[in-house]
This record gives sequence, C-alpha cells and structure tokens, in this order.
Amino acid sequence: MHIQEWLETVPAIAVYLLVGGVIGLESLGIPLPGEIVLVSATLLAATQDHINPYVLAACAIAGAIIGDSIGYLIGRKGGKPLLEWLGRKFPKHFGPHHVATAERSFQKWGMWAVFVGRFIALLRIFAGPLAGVLKMPYWKFLIANVLGGIVWAGGTVAVIYSVGKVAEEWLKKFSWLGLLAAVLFGLGSLVVMRIKAKKAEAARAAADDAAQPEPVRTAD
Repeated sequence: MHIQEWLETVPAIAVYLLVGGVIGLESLGIPLPGEIVLVSATLLAATQDHINPYVLAACAIAGAIIGDSIGYLIGRKGGKPLLEWLGRKFPKHFGPHHVATAERSFQKWGMWAVFVGRFIALLRIFAGPLAGVLKMPYWKFLIANVLGGIVWAGGTVAVIYSVGKVAEEWLKKFSWLGLLAAVLFGLGSLVVMRIKAKKAEAARAAADDAAQPEPVRTAD
C-alpha cells in the first residue's frame, strides 16, 4: 500500500487523542517529543481532509494547558524532593544542570518563564512542575500557561498547516520526507537546548569556584 493511501486510513480521533495526550504528558513533566508529534500531525492534516486543523489545534492547546496545570499541582505538593527524585530517574532530562538552567530562567523572567518555556524544548518539560516547586501564585501561572498554550500550540498548527497546504502536492508524493524533516527539527532543537544547558551549568560551576575564598597561607 502506498504511504498516502495508508495515511488516509488513520482515524482522525486517533490523531487528536495522540496529540493531546503526548503534549499533555510532556507538559506534566514526562520527557516526550510533543513538538515532533504536533508538527507531524499538522503536516498530516495538511494532506488529509478528514483531519480538521482547528480540532487538532484545540486538542493540542487543551493538552498543553491541562498538562502544565497538573504538573504545577504535582510540583507544589512534591517540592524540591520531587526534582531530586526525577533527577535520579531521568538524569538526561532532570539532571542538576537542567534544573539549574530552568531555575535561572524563572529567576530572570518570573511568571513569563512559563510562557517562554512553551517555545523551548527543555524548559517545556520543567515549566509546570518547577512553577509549583517555587510556589508561584497559581493565578500568575494560569495566565502564562493559557497564553503560552494558545500561542505555541495554536501558532504551530497555523504556521505548519499553511506551509503544508502551499506544498500539498509535494507532500502527497513525499510525505515521509515531510515527517522526517519534522522529526529532525524537533531533535535538533532538543540537542541545542541540551548543549546550552551544559554550557550554562559549566559557567555556573566556574563562577562558584571563583567566588570561593583562597585558602589562608601560614608562614613556615
């Protein structure tokens, strides 16, 4: 069966649930490729008439807002021990340097770190739980969470769908190339964020070492 014919058999409800579920779990604090799934599903909607982009965007927005809210509640209840436990279970995603980078983002931007975090692969996982751990007032968190979910999820669907419709004929012939490009884009953004997180942690460690007083020398 040709890939285009196979894609036509994918139920729309399955796509909606997959997008909302994966983005919700990622926003809750579980490291999943939410951005890759959203971009791939939007490209699929651009070539398949039975998948409604408005419904897709609504499911993505709902998943983002609900997932972040649950993550906030978990973080508020679990506190710092929760981050330490996650660091032991998922050292590649919740290691000390990742947490340090996310905390600096919150110190710099305050409630808007939740909004900005939507557009950064690594911070997107941290935003909800960390806001709860840091005891951010819920009304501030909710405003940034709702705005971030709408702009990020809705904006991603709008942009990718528009591009996909323009190149619809190309995508129909080479659908796998479009999906591959989306996957590479998502992985690339994650790699860049990890590199930045490691550099930030190295800079912090160097600053801490420089701040330590020199040992007092005693006369012989």
